[in-house]
Order: sequence, then structure tokens, then C-alpha cells
Amino acid sequence: MTVTQRSPLATQSAPFIPRPVSRLEDTGLSLLWLQDLLLKIFYFQGYLSGFRAAEELALPFAGIVDQILESLKREKLVEIKSSQMGLGEGAYQYAITGAGILRAREALERSQYAGPTPVPIEAYNESIRNQSRGRVAITSRTMRQILSQLVLSESTFQRLGPALNSGTSIFLYGPPGDGKTSVAKAFGSLVLSQTMYIPHALYLDGQVVKLYDSVNHQLAPAEEAIPGTGNLRTVGRHDPRWVKIRRPFIMVGGELTLAGLDLVFDDTNKFYEAPFQVKANGGILLIDDFGRQQVRPRDLLNRWIVPLENRVDYLTLHTGRKIEIPFDVLVVFSTNLPPRDLVDEAFLRRLRHKIEIGDPSFEEYREIFQRVTQQKGIPYNDQGLAYLLQEYYIKRNRKLRASHPRDLCDQLLDIARYLSVSPQMSTEMIDRASQAYFVDI
Repeated sequence: MTVTQRSPLATQSAPFIPRPVSRLEDTGLSLLWLQDLLLKIFYFQGYLSGFRAAEELALPFAGIVDQILESLKREKLVEIKSSQMGLGEGAYQYAITGAGILRAREALERSQYAGPTPVPIEAYNESIRNQSRGRVAITSRTMRQILSQLVLSESTFQRLGPALNSGTSIFLYGPPGDGKTSVAKAFGSLVLSQTMYIPHALYLDGQVVKLYDSVNHQLAPAEEAIPGTGNLRTVGRHDPRWVKIRRPFIMVGGELTLAGLDLVFDDTNKFYEAPFQVKANGGILLIDDFGRQQVRPRDLLNRWIVPLENRVDYLTLHTGRKIEIPFDVLVVFSTNLPPRDLVDEAFLRRLRHKIEIGDPSFEEYREIFQRVTQQKGIPYNDQGLAYLLQEYYIKRNRKLRASHPRDLCDQLLDIARYLSVSPQMSTEMIDRASQAYFVDI
């Protein structure tokens, strides 16, 4: 197998941990670039101790930050304002000089980024390949645990496990309200139980790509905030430029655009934000309500052909240069629209697993209703359900939907609160709930 074809299911005896850095050369960045980054931090924050500067840079003070500060002092770009005897150079208070301010402003014209030191993209790419081997293989027992809250047919259930194990792509389709998004979120709960490392930011050709995102990434338990800063550190010894997170589960919907799948350059701040699929590397990217995006489905699908086939993505800098990055993402397309209206046979062939999440049977609907009433504290009875099915489904030729029991029970609760009575599955309350909920189209 080539690197890009490596199975994501193979276990890894020694988990990936970013090795600590102890010399400037270990960072993979030039001294001049690191000087500019620290000067920008001084420019925005004013006075900093050596230890605080190290925390802002996410680099160790001894051997690296002390060397950067020493070089800035020699060039009269920073100066010591105060020192505490006996505590060492890390406790010295440093301030930027007039010459340092001029140099910082020049650096800010090139990029406003002033955060944790980025990691060269080559190191990130290698880390993703290494961590792809650390995923846990899914068994039937595991699937029953993560899908225990859902009622699915056995045939559908048996197809979901191999699809999740593939780590490549899944096309979930079927009528609205039958649990496609719930299935994908259950997948997400599984990946979130596993951890991985990602850098705060990436460095390529002098440009910075912000990767860690507090909205889309959840910190692993070992993470803690550095007091007085917005930066993070992991308990234990490793390269502090990296953060330990739960494997990502990122969901996008109608807001997804083609531009959002490439590097997003901020013209004001002059650095990049990583696209959704890069932030989801090592985890799952759910494209919910596929086909309802502002961009044409065909254009969106064409964007995924190379990554899905080769497990490599190509992103474009604003200079026009293309960069290669691993595509270690399980992409889940979820849609209520008929597949024939969205994709052609050629693209369906590239999607590893196609799974229809259909309407529940009467028995499955009954089980869902029982679970929901128990959860919401509504006494269940078969007579009430039989009345509901006969009057509002069979007589009206209405399709069963897995979401209906939840919504109808919510209606029962609303009505009971209004009438100041206990909720129950009486014919009167079922009539009122159904008439308020169903609309004949």
C-alpha cells in the first residue's frame, strides 16, 4: 500500500505524540521569522516576562525563546525593563523599543498573525498519516452501543458498521425525519471518544494557516488553559505548539460553498483559515441537507472527486501555488432529495457506501413511540397508538416517519400544560396533537 492508501483501521502500538523541541532548528522556522512573530506579540501586549513570551509563542523558554530574546536585545529591538533577582532570565520583564515597533509594523503589514508558533506543513502531513493508524476498528457490539438510542431495521444496521470502518465516504439518503442526521451524530460520538494531536497553526512559504478552532475542536481532558492567556497546553511533555483534541466531528449544511473548501485568506489580517475538511482531518465531516447548498450539487461533488479517490487534497494559496495535504476524513453526505436529482452514476461509484435510511415499519414506529413516551414521562398505551395509526396514517395514506413520535409527544405535553392536566394518550389529546402537527400537502 502507498501512504495515501493506508487503511485507517490498523492499530498503532505507540500513539503519536509531538516530540518536544529544544533548539531553534527543531521548530523548522528561521530565526528572523520567529523574531517577527515575537515582536508582533510584544507590539500588541506591551510588557512581557520571558516565561510569558514563551507561553504566547507556545515554545519552551530554555534553548529557544531565550535565544530569540537575546537576538532581539542585541539588535536593540527589545529591552529589559525590570528583573527579579534569583528567578533567572525567564522572570525578566521585556518591552519593545522604538526600533522594535518599526520592525513589528513592517511584519504586521505582511501578516497580522500573532499567536502560537506554527508548525511546518510537512510535519503536520506526517502527523496525520501517523495518526490515521490509531483509529479504532468498529465491531457489531460497538455499533449496537453507539446506535442504542435509535431504532433501525437490522439490514440498515448491518450496513452502517462496515461503512464507518471504511473511513472514506458514506452517502445517506431517504425521506426527511427518519434519522439520517441522528445516525451521523452517533458516528460522531464514537470518534469524539478518541483523541489526536493537531497544531495551533501551520506554516507554509512564509504564510500562516490557523488550524485549531475552539468552535469545531473539543479539547481532550489533558488540555488546560494557560492562566492569563488564550493559549493551551497539554499536561505532560510534548511540543507545546500542538494541542490534544478529541477526533473532530464537523457538521456543515446550507452554508457550505466551494470557497469554504479551500484556504480562506483574510485580506485584513493577512493569514489563512483552514477549510472544513482540513479541520476535520482524522475525524468525520458531515455534509447535512446535501443538495440544498447555494452551490450546485454537481460542482460540489466534482470538488470531492480527487480527495475521495486519492485520499489527498490540493489547496491553493492566494499566490496561486498548490499545496498537497492528506485527506484523512470520513465524509458523510446526508440528503432528503432523491439521489437521481443530485448525482450521476460516475460519482456514486466513487462513494464507498450508499445507505438508504427508510421509513420505519409499524413495529419499529411502536418501539420508537414507547421509548419517547418513557423518556418524556407520558403513560403509554397500545390503544392510543392504534387509534393514532388508524386515523392519521392508514386512513390518510400518510407515511410513517421516525421523528413523528417525538414531535407528537411534544404536542401532547404542550396541550397538557395548557389544560393543566397530566399528559395521556387519549383519543381527545391525540386528535388535538395530530391536528396541530400534521399538514396535508
